[in-house]
Amino acid sequence: MKVCLLYPTWTGSYGLFAHFARRASTWPPLNLALLAAVAEAAGHEVSIIDGEAEQLSLDEMVRATLAKKPDLIGLTATSPFFHLSKAVAEAIKQTAPNIPIAIGGPHITIMKEKAMFPAFDYAFIGEAEQSFPQFLAQYEQGKDIGDVAGLIYRRNGTLVSTGQPADIADLDQFPVPARHLLNMSLYKLGTLRGRLPFTSIQTMRGCPWKCIFCASEALKTTSVRVRSPRSVVAEIKSVVEQFGIRHFGIVDDVLTLWREHIVEICDRLDQEGLAITFEGSTRANQVDETLIARLAKSGLIRLSFGLETVDADMRKTMKKQVPLEHYVRANRICNEFGVEALNSVMIGLPGETRDTVRATLQFLRSAREVKQANFAIAVPYPGTEFHEMAVSGTNGLELRTDDFSEYRRYGSAVTTVGDLSPEDLIDLQNEGFVSIYSAPWRWKPMLRKHGFVGGSLMLFRVAKLVMGKLFRRNIPSSANLVSLGDGGFAAVDGPALPAGLAGGGAASPGAGSIPLLQIGRRQAAPAGHFGDPRSPNG
Repeated sequence: MKVCLLYPTWTGSYGLFAHFARRASTWPPLNLALLAAVAEAAGHEVSIIDGEAEQLSLDEMVRATLAKKPDLIGLTATSPFFHLSKAVAEAIKQTAPNIPIAIGGPHITIMKEKAMFPAFDYAFIGEAEQSFPQFLAQYEQGKDIGDVAGLIYRRNGTLVSTGQPADIADLDQFPVPARHLLNMSLYKLGTLRGRLPFTSIQTMRGCPWKCIFCASEALKTTSVRVRSPRSVVAEIKSVVEQFGIRHFGIVDDVLTLWREHIVEICDRLDQEGLAITFEGSTRANQVDETLIARLAKSGLIRLSFGLETVDADMRKTMKKQVPLEHYVRANRICNEFGVEALNSVMIGLPGETRDTVRATLQFLRSAREVKQANFAIAVPYPGTEFHEMAVSGTNGLELRTDDFSEYRRYGSAVTTVGDLSPEDLIDLQNEGFVSIYSAPWRWKPMLRKHGFVGGSLMLFRVAKLVMGKLFRRNIPSSANLVSLGDGGFAAVDGPALPAGLAGGGAASPGAGSIPLLQIGRRQAAPAGHFGDPRSPNG
């Protein structure tokens, strides 16, 4: 069969600032590449169209897809992006109604039949590296697909579900992702060492913790499974040799969860003489001087931490069990060994007040060890305990819309928290942005990563907001802040960019690539795409 996997664009309508969004958030769709590799290994002809990397409009995406003459089309989406995949599917159906279209990812996994719109013929629930090739084989041969676990489809106009697929225990059984189907020259990431060609890579799946803003229970990703360090390093070596890429975004939820695992990877990297750099996310209490020194020796240059808030009661409610002092210590350790540290903060979680927001900002103003912080509005994504609270109206929450395309983290809010309206949360986000990035000692790392143009834009925005505050001028409600992906911000005078642009997640997740058929990825409020190394964990 000829299979075409699609990742739609989402930044094209944002004018000048789309440039900055793309610079920070154009991640290779590792999930699609892995599914493509699995399908290729089963004898199918596969192509991938990354509309974001290629900057394809909706019409161009449709034309490029149909030019492949596929027998099956696959799409992916987390909740904030689902409407984009739906739009692509509907546009394809208008021209080629007989080509079957499959949808997968966290949103369909959680919402199931509720998100099975007419443009989708098949939906894959949960991890699909086993169910996808099984489906392709039976579909191609005209056999009954009813015994393919993890599938939703229509039979005589009625939706049929085949239940949850079996858990995947052995991650080494799968081939290396089919990066040869992507234009790898399009993927670059800003670091303190400049913009580096890079790719994402996964060494383990799952996170044992259950923060209320993560959908780990709904997505069944609380169990942790690891690849062998040997297979990880073999993949890294093949990427270096085939593409010349030497920077890797490790998309594990908690990079240092199993100390022995990541240390053995580094040992093998050194043994192979692979001079690479890498980055990832972890919990602040999962690092120490000895470990960071060891990882930095083998190329670690950036780590992300999920600070969220300094309020003790809120941290208890969100099930954030890492003591606050660990964040200062973790940032200090990273600074000591030349590792860039990113810290994510969320406002609007249960219990939030103006005082709790400003307490967090005061902490960030005084914590000079914290060089970079990302200031997002918490979003109650479906499948999370946070969403259940918002729907039921508990903990002072009120959900204002069920339109998931509005579930963005910058310049937009969908909940009322206590006496804080969505507009109040946006104003506090602006205030937080000014508070964090008006500190001169945070300018240097931002300028080094984003260059003169991006850095100047951000500093200009800070100055504008500060002057507006000093002279009591209202900042236009249409002036939305968006994360540049790794600590800096820009502004868009118009609709806010979708979630998934943010640094510090999103996961997304993360955001970047988004799972087609949910390859081991939880959906979390701060994440926008599969295995987002910038999503806060801890």
